[in-house]
Amino acid sequence: MSIIQVENVTKTYKSGKGIFDISFSVDQGEVFGYLGPNGAGKTTTIRQLMGFTNVDQGRCLIRGMDTRLQAEEIQKFVGYIPGEIAFFNNMTGKQFLDFISQMRKQAKSRTAELVTRFELDVKPKISKMSKGMKQKVALTAAFMHDPEIYILDEPTSGLDPLMQKTFIELILEEKKRGKTILMSSHSFEEVERTSDRAGVIREGRLVALEDVNSLKAAQRKAFIVTVVSSGEVELLQNSNLEISRITGNQVEIIISSNYDEFIRVLTKCSVKGLDVLNQNLEQAFMKYYGREAEKNE
Repeated sequence: MSIIQVENVTKTYKSGKGIFDISFSVDQGEVFGYLGPNGAGKTTTIRQLMGFTNVDQGRCLIRGMDTRLQAEEIQKFVGYIPGEIAFFNNMTGKQFLDFISQMRKQAKSRTAELVTRFELDVKPKISKMSKGMKQKVALTAAFMHDPEIYILDEPTSGLDPLMQKTFIELILEEKKRGKTILMSSHSFEEVERTSDRAGVIREGRLVALEDVNSLKAAQRKAFIVTVVSSGEVELLQNSNLEISRITGNQVEIIISSNYDEFIRVLTKCSVKGLDVLNQNLEQAFMKYYGREAEKNE
């Protein structure tokens, strides 16, 4: 069942930038990664989902409710982290979290657990906090009322690697609990480790919707084969294998599914070494934006 629906949404700003005819859905219990470089339209999409502005066309629904018309009701069961966080800087971290809790009329709270988990010092004024500490305050505020749905815009911005790992562990736990999560990111590691599906946005247009597990299974592998002689290097070059680089007697060969051919050719060589370089998810997605996408335009 689709919990989050974005249906043919267009939002254009005076600059001409925006998002154009975006459509995707997120099912119950699914983690959906929303990938793209800065300025691609991730935050604009999320603002429409939170009901902050009117769309030019299309609509966004959360649990069947229109996000613009029923925003107040929706926000009761959504945990949200904005890309640009605005705080009451004169409040301490504790005062801010208490304020958010009271505003939500929160019946239950995970605040203490999250403060401990993120090693958050809630005593200082927010104005005195580092960017990473402010991000921890935002994470705690988004998760502390144990919502059914999370909409997270670049949630690990400003966090050190240890806290990024802590965040990923939390997302995986929430996934096991059946929570529905939409998470925008330009971090492929976050998406690869947490998401079931991913959407790729480029210059305001959704250019791909992919199953992350299928992408992982389809990832090509690079094998670095070290052979004895230059004649064997030539033999590899003249085969039907995809050669990406040759350095002396080392040959880098790209394999997708043609393992039988790869093994057959190697049996004709005296192999001194064999190393494997797995293609990561970032390389798998590069065809959708960056240089490869520009070449296809």
